[in-house]
Amino acid sequence: MSKYLVTGAAGFIAAKVCELLLAEGHTVVGIDNLNDYYDIRLKDYRL
Repeated sequence: MSKYLVTGAAGFIAAKVCELLLAEGHTVVGIDNLNDYYDIRLKDYRL
């Protein structure tokens, strides 16, 4: 399978993209700066 780099991985859309890629058996490296623009608890949950 392929490897993917996903930026903003704790965001709504990117978290779903990571989830779908992992379900297909791909390797995913996700990065996010975890700033406090949105509630940090949401980002922690998505990670």
